[in-house]
Amino acid sequence: MRKLGLAALLISLCSTAAFADATVKVLRPEVPSNEKAYYEKVITEFEKANPDVHVNFEYIANEAYKQKLTTLLQSDQKPDLIYSWAGGVLGQQAKAGVLQDISASLTGDWAASLSSSGTAAFTVGGKIYGVPVNASDVVFWSNLDVAKKVGIDVNAIKTWDDFLAAVKKAKDAGVTPIMVGGKDKWPLHFYYGYLMVREAGRDGMAAAMDGKGDGFAAAPFIKAGEDFKELIALEPFEPGFMDTTFEQASGLFGDGKALFHLMGDWDYGVSKQNSVSGKGIPDNKLATIRFPAVVGGAGEASDTFGGMNGFAVIAGAPPEAVEFLKFLTSADNQKVAGAEGVFIPVAKGSEANMTNPYFRKTAEALAQSKFHQIFLDQALGSDVGATINDAAADLAQGVVTPEEAAKSVQDAWAMR
Repeated sequence: MRKLGLAALLISLCSTAAFADATVKVLRPEVPSNEKAYYEKVITEFEKANPDVHVNFEYIANEAYKQKLTTLLQSDQKPDLIYSWAGGVLGQQAKAGVLQDISASLTGDWAASLSSSGTAAFTVGGKIYGVPVNASDVVFWSNLDVAKKVGIDVNAIKTWDDFLAAVKKAKDAGVTPIMVGGKDKWPLHFYYGYLMVREAGRDGMAAAMDGKGDGFAAAPFIKAGEDFKELIALEPFEPGFMDTTFEQASGLFGDGKALFHLMGDWDYGVSKQNSVSGKGIPDNKLATIRFPAVVGGAGEASDTFGGMNGFAVIAGAPPEAVEFLKFLTSADNQKVAGAEGVFIPVAKGSEANMTNPYFRKTAEALAQSKFHQIFLDQALGSDVGATINDAAADLAQGVVTPEEAAKSVQDAWAMR
């Protein structure tokens, strides 16, 4: 593994910051071991250049992170940097005064290395509270051995009808079509949310967020629920899917127990790590396909749904926290992350070093996308986000109609 820190960058850091005995605490949801190793390498190089600064990463399970973060940020145990999916949740944190404005620090080469869309995702009211590290798009991870067994060409799936036909064919063959972590709800929201993007498109999503017309209760959003219900009617998920967590579902997919798993790029590492073997599905038996287009929908087939993820700086964090963030997100370190397949980096030019074929494919899709919708449970804020996750879970269990689900989201959005 090549060194992450380049001499010029290290000299710059040393010359611009006179640090004295500081600890930078970073909180992040759990990640695969290769990403942890990457962060450790970054930390080692940073601490070499700044011997009086120590950086500590703490990892907690994804769902626990979301549940505990608000309380933690109000305590005396709050971290200095937190992982963020941006969107409305970041906006709520900024308005609550728990984040630090770093606009004055984000200048020069650092600012120039970041995409405008990435920086915009961490900007609230004209102030910058963090920076992006990686982008993501939700895709269908596919087990080619299972696909071959049931006679399905996953690359031929282009439309929602194509996908439903593949699910039915797998189901009829006695194979679990899709693994899903329904207990955490947000994996179910990927279906509902992506279908909203396909049905409503950029303009429809913007109109709903602006409160125009019937908002999230408008026809395209009801149709998205109907599309989802078509899938649910096929009973596509594993038995007991509402008792399965994301981590469990990812591991079970890695064990070869299903044809598909709808998840972001991070699932490449998680599904391998959480499998019984620790190796998951071999790369030559693994494929990804884009979320299918919906015929008649207002969305473009190239529209993407995922995250613009990074780290936000907490109010009261020492200046060393910002300097570490600057080092972590430097173009050189981002290129290493891309080359090693840790995640899909966002620094300009960093995609050129990507070797992971799945990540490169996703990066190309993101580059071609004219509209990238941030996860709705983040984009709409924590309260409305919880409502949309609940609505997706309720639809999956057949306890609400598409009209009722859409109305619940609109009511929550109108009352925020």
